[in-house]
Amino acid sequence: MELEDPVFNALYMYTKALSVALGYRDLLTRLHSERVQGLSREIGVHCGLSNNELNALHIASSFHDIGKIGIPDHILLKPAQFDADEWETMKQHSEIGEKIMAATELQGSQQAALLIRHHHEHYNGRGYPDKLVGESIPICARIISIADSYDAMAVTRSYHNARTHPEIMAILHKETGAKHDPELMDFFSQIIESSQYKATKV
Repeated sequence: MELEDPVFNALYMYTKALSVALGYRDLLTRLHSERVQGLSREIGVHCGLSNNELNALHIASSFHDIGKIGIPDHILLKPAQFDADEWETMKQHSEIGEKIMAATELQGSQQAALLIRHHHEHYNGRGYPDKLVGESIPICARIISIADSYDAMAVTRSYHNARTHPEIMAILHKETGAKHDPELMDFFSQIIESSQYKATKV
């Protein structure tokens, strides 16, 4: 996919190899990232983001999990829930991802890296790594959080079965105001019903 902005298009073209590398490490994570990118864009367009914001969102959502390259196999590929220490290690992927993106030193990479760092912040300040609250979390990071959560529950993984669309929406609505931005969840609730990324399990 080619982006209109030459800065972000160059960044995307030069970082595609990262996505290929992640696919060889963990194909399910790469496919998840592709769906999160598509769903994030739908949300971003619907809520009226600027072209610059949409371009940054495209890059960051595509590579939001790239930091998992730095997570040891026995944790990344574990077919069960993490224990407390393993979870602390897994949480480092957002900061690792930030460093990987920023290390390209390409124009636009710092903006995308910041979004990657913050895509696991929670609206109530109980997320990670910086415990940002509300609108202090970049809007694109808040969008990725919703898309990421939805798709993670929609697909079967080794440690959980896929949930149905109504089940996922019930969980997301329960988390709204704590984990997710209420206004963005309103937008998401409108677009997901006709989205190609709507959960297929019935």
